[in-house]
Parts: sequence; structure tokens; C-alpha cells
Amino acid sequence: MLDHQERDGVLKLSLARGRHGFTLIELAITLTVMTTLLLMGVPSFVGWLSNSKVRSVAEGLQNGLRAAQAEAVRRSHQAAFVLTSAAPIKANATASAIGSNWYIQLLPAYTGESLDANGFVQGAALGNLAPGVSITGTSVVCFNSMGRVVANNNASTSASFGAVCAAPAANMTYISYDVTRTGATHPLRVMVGLGGQVRMCDTTRSLTDAPDGCP
Repeated sequence: MLDHQERDGVLKLSLARGRHGFTLIELAITLTVMTTLLLMGVPSFVGWLSNSKVRSVAEGLQNGLRAAQAEAVRRSHQAAFVLTSAAPIKANATASAIGSNWYIQLLPAYTGESLDANGFVQGAALGNLAPGVSITGTSVVCFNSMGRVVANNNASTSASFGAVCAAPAANMTYISYDVTRTGATHPLRVMVGLGGQVRMCDTTRSLTDAPDGCP
């Protein structure tokens, strides 16, 4: 057992060691290691952030296409899904294959049919959702009352959007939209099949190897 004097000596020695702290060399080594770890993590974080923004836009685009398809079926009218750079988003806004906004507009079932508010249904600004993300694809896609993709070369359609509704080319089975961003390691593609199927895939993967890959 330690007597009172010995315990006091041990306590003073412990306090002296506690006040000693880090040396400059120890502190420099610690800071160097922390800085190295942070720098190693920056590229992966930037890539993750860019991929997250790409996915947000791709999901918004996919939801818009499905909404246009649903409106066409519900209202028994052709519905056009239109990419545009116009702001604010409104009926008959000029279509653009690289637009960051979209809107849905119903098309007349017959010549002379009048639609409320020019058939405008809804729209969204994907550029506000994730700045810096680029969309490249077909400017106008039309769905018929069965939810299938159809071509519409009507002059009034062209006059409304500055483009006509396109269907997949003879050697294609789908229309596609590529969604990219600088720094993103997984660009995405939103595809619309002739039958109306809408799906999103990762362009860096093959469908034969992964369920989320592109064909």
C-alpha cells in the first residue's frame, strides 16, 4: 500500500505527463496523415456527388415520360412529351433536343378540336433540380391512347413545338435520352420503347452483365 506522500508523488507525476501534450513532430505527422486521407477521399466524393445529380435528373426525366404516357391513356388523346430550354415553361414552348426542362401537352384528336389551356398538362425544370447536368435526346415524343410511342407529322404539331413527334427509327427498338455531368462516373440513359416501356440504365454497364445495364 502507498502512503499518503507516495500517492501525492504519483499524482504529481501523472499530472506532469498529462500537461506534456503533443510534440511539434507528432502534431506535424498527424496533420500530414489527415491531409493525405482527405485528399484521397475528394475524388470519390466528387464522383459520388456528380452521379447523384445525374440520377436525380434521369429519374425526373423518366417520371415525366411516364406521366405523359399516363395522360394519353387517361384522356384518350395523343400526349406529347417535349424537351425545352424555355423558361417559364408553357404550352407550345419551342422544343429542344438538349433542353433541361420538359412539359406535357395534349394534341387534338381531330382538326379543329379545342383543348383547355392549349392542352398544357404540366412541366418541370430539371436544370433547377441538379445544375450542370446535360440531357441529350429526342425533342418531342408522342404517346397514343394505348400508351404506345407514335410518330406525328401533323403540320399543327410542327407549328406548336417547332418539331414533330418522332418514333424509333426502323433499325431501333427505342428512343433514348443520355444524361451526363462532368465528373460523373456513371452516366445514365432513359429509354422509351415502341410499346411504351420506359426504363433507365447505366451506360457503363451491359444488360448482359447487370440488370441496370444498357442494351
